[in-house]
Amino acid sequence: MEIERKFLVKRDDSFRSMVASSSEIAQGYMLVQGATVRIRLRDDKAYLTIKGPSVDGGISRYEFEREIPIADAREMLKLCKGGLIEKTRHLVPYGGHTFEVDEFHGANYGLLFCEVELSSTDEYFERPPFLGPEVTGNKLFYNKHMLASPYPMWQHTLPEEYQ
Repeated sequence: MEIERKFLVKRDDSFRSMVASSSEIAQGYMLVQGATVRIRLRDDKAYLTIKGPSVDGGISRYEFEREIPIADAREMLKLCKGGLIEKTRHLVPYGGHTFEVDEFHGANYGLLFCEVELSSTDEYFERPPFLGPEVTGNKLFYNKHMLASPYPMWQHTLPEEYQ
């Protein structure tokens, strides 16, 4: 079970001085009803991920993930519809958790948001200073949704300091 919460990230770049590592990600989605099937290239590895529907207001859902050969992932990406999500994922350790700040490129250029994985839906975590408002459960921030409705189409709906 994947349990995570999502937040906007302050645009002042304050998170950058806290980054422990970064990786480049390209991912696509296969059309499957009732589940999300993702193919991801992350640096020199590839993954197949299947996720079930979100529950608990978008905080948790079933997740199956396995590493697969890069050549297989590249072939599977050709089967994905709607293009690719391209982003840099920055890992920021803070208060005993790792915050994943996603900096989007391509059609979603300029979007910054952060995820933190938790062990339970009510687990306490210390908020790093760069975290903005919570967007957990907001479908605008689902990567699969951003393929059909890229960030520039709805950027104006965010508070100005997060655009």
